[in-house]
Amino acid sequence: METQYLKEYSHALNKDCECKIYGHAGRPVLFIPCQDGRFFDFENFHMADVWAPWIDAGKVMVFSIDTIDKETWSNTAGDPCWRIERYEQWIRFITDEMVPFMRDTANSRNGWEGYPGIFVFGCSLGATHAANLYLRRPDLFDRLLALSGIYTAEYGFGGYMDDLVYQNSPIHYMANLPEDHPFIPLYNQKKAVICAGQGPWELPESTRQLGSLLQAKHISAWVDLWGYDCSHDWDWWYKQVVYFLPYLLDEK
Repeated sequence: METQYLKEYSHALNKDCECKIYGHAGRPVLFIPCQDGRFFDFENFHMADVWAPWIDAGKVMVFSIDTIDKETWSNTAGDPCWRIERYEQWIRFITDEMVPFMRDTANSRNGWEGYPGIFVFGCSLGATHAANLYLRRPDLFDRLLALSGIYTAEYGFGGYMDDLVYQNSPIHYMANLPEDHPFIPLYNQKKAVICAGQGPWELPESTRQLGSLLQAKHISAWVDLWGYDCSHDWDWWYKQVVYFLPYLLDEK
């Protein structure tokens, strides 16, 4: 498997950011680690091994980045206004810096011109961030795989609410999305999988609630609740990746 390590300065975050790329060609995939995670978690927790058949076949290139959860969602004793502003800077790092870089890399590696879509993938709190990116920016992201996420900002911000918290809390902003919003046709041109188990350490009610909102808005997404044996852990996420990837990578 071809890999590449990068460390570049982010103007959005005002610091150096690290990234690792897995693969030589194919659809660009953004991997967001679990809570407080680092860019090397994709490899260290063996998710790279699970994706290897698609990576080695040139179907996908995975770009694994750092979270800033320790400054934002996990820092529950910190000032919530500062924390959500910092989180929004991380969102801009992804949309304004990582996405253009991923597009340019994919176009160069594949000999494409103007490739539009980014596949975003995460587990646990990484799934929360992934779904938020997909739902906020369907102009940038055209595939979503969100496993065992929590889709309300209450998880990180408790009862605090302001405009920025609201726009990063999918259950809140999707509930108020007008039925004639121009994003809805965009969602329905794309593919999204939102999955959770119902076993130990899982919180499936959030997935169920988001699924109900999407259905009510006539937004296409595969929302899947697995059984009571399915726990909040890597072994199950490996199985879910293998199960859902053929659907997400099928261009039909």
